[in-house]
Amino acid sequence: MQNIDYSNYYWQDDEVRLRAIQAEDWESCYISAFDTPARRLLQTAIELPPTISEAKKFAEENADFSSTNRRIMFTIENLNCESIGGINLNSIDERNGTFSIGIVIDKEHRGKGYGTSAMKILLKYAFLERRLNKFNDRVLEGMKVLRR
Repeated sequence: MQNIDYSNYYWQDDEVRLRAIQAEDWESCYISAFDTPARRLLQTAIELPPTISEAKKFAEENADFSSTNRRIMFTIENLNCESIGGINLNSIDERNGTFSIGIVIDKEHRGKGYGTSAMKILLKYAFLERRLNKFNDRVLEGMKVLRR
């Protein structure tokens, strides 16, 4: 395949690139499910132990933006094309213009600004391209829920 010039690519900034989840991303989904503190904050619950079949099913159901559950799922990559986490636009309500965002950065990539970069790209898309107008935000700090 020919090399891609990302210099004017909407879904990238100086830190990260967002791309569609692919079926072969199941392994990173599986591995990240073992980070209980992060999963607990993301899901606000303790999940059952992860399974390979569950990870494969998740990746397949969300591959290539094929999900029909009012959610648009992305893989976050660094500029070396390494998967470093995921972000999604969810709870999309076109009629009322509202949405939420879920994000997780893999443990070894946290604290480097990747989440902030990915969030800026997705917020720009939601507000300027989708014309959504209200971001329903909920931030969990430890086990304390902060509402804005």
